[in-house]
Amino acid sequence: MQVTVSRRHTEVSENLRVMAEEKIGRLGRFVDGLDHAEVHFWEHKNPRIADKEVCEVTIEGHGHHVRCKVQAPDGYQAIDKAYEKLEHQLHKLKTKLRQRHQGAPKAKKGVDSLGAVVPLPETEAETEVESADDGPRIVKSKRFAMFPMSAEEAVERMELVGHGFFFFTNAETSRAAVVYRRDDGQVGLIDEAD
Repeated sequence: MQVTVSRRHTEVSENLRVMAEEKIGRLGRFVDGLDHAEVHFWEHKNPRIADKEVCEVTIEGHGHHVRCKVQAPDGYQAIDKAYEKLEHQLHKLKTKLRQRHQGAPKAKKGVDSLGAVVPLPETEAETEVESADDGPRIVKSKRFAMFPMSAEEAVERMELVGHGFFFFTNAETSRAAVVYRRDDGQVGLIDEAD
């Protein structure tokens, strides 16, 4: 797996870069086809935050997109925490793929031979928007291809990317839908009306 290490407003030593490449690179053994990982370090500037070093890792390949974000007092501990979190997520993904593969007699349209959702190519662009007032403004915009999937599959993808919501096309209704994490820990579903 190819691992790219980047930084913003913090220093990444050569030893930390090598450690990050080696540890995150080892995660490719869990699921076939994981071919690229991005490790991004940045630091909180707020003096009240004890765990200032932030490490975000995104692993992609073969239709899978797994992400985690951790904080620690230094970059080495952050990599260790990220490795543990991603190892758990990838083990969970591998188990789900194995169960789908054993239980599915044939692949469906939009699903590969292992039962995984076909890749959702994602283009991401950060944009700076000038605003006349001091209210909220859009600072990041994403576009991605959506394939029909069940609400359960959308929940799985939401968990893999580590977000609080996931936007998808509901296979049952052929309409736009969102699954989201509720404050009580459960998952909600919002479907587009007729």
